[in-house]
Amino acid sequence: MLSIPTFAGAPAKTILVFGDSLSDGFMLKRSETYPALLAKKLRGAGLNFQVINASASGGTTEGGLERLPAHLKQRTDIFILELGINDAFRGVPTNQVETNLQQIIDKVKARNPNVRVIIAGMQLPGYTADDYVSAFGNMFADLAAKNGAALVTYLLQGVAGNPSLNLPDGIHPNAAGQKILAENVWRVLEPVAREVAK
Repeated sequence: MLSIPTFAGAPAKTILVFGDSLSDGFMLKRSETYPALLAKKLRGAGLNFQVINASASGGTTEGGLERLPAHLKQRTDIFILELGINDAFRGVPTNQVETNLQQIIDKVKARNPNVRVIIAGMQLPGYTADDYVSAFGNMFADLAAKNGAALVTYLLQGVAGNPSLNLPDGIHPNAAGQKILAENVWRVLEPVAREVAK
């Protein structure tokens, strides 16, 4: 877990990024991950936040529920939730994935009643336009609507399927890909962060 302070002096508000390998930066330096890049953007925008990257490669929604309590001890002002794709790869039913994500959100809100939630949406490759693929893709928007959360429609927009932006495995973004992920999240995060900073 890496905490990235943005300002010295006044106490910073806290952004907790809770995700899997996409946020953890599989095979990359922590400084190359999109949460680290967001910390730089916040600093550049004059917004006093620390970004805590509490992501774990291979993370699932069930695993997220198990490791969440350790991260509830500190106050969180903005919670970025990026989990679910590893569940899909394992064929976990979408209603179970959604239930787990809702429980994570509920626990964070119970501890931080004024927290702002941002959900990083994911999509499965549309090799087959079956019910699971569409249900999985729609689940994140449904969760955002239900919880009054902001939504990054598709975290990997502009990166998925592009060999020059991914590691040789074709799944995990490389450092250049992480820069685009940071832009995708920043578009949603910046207005939320400006509101929270007031």
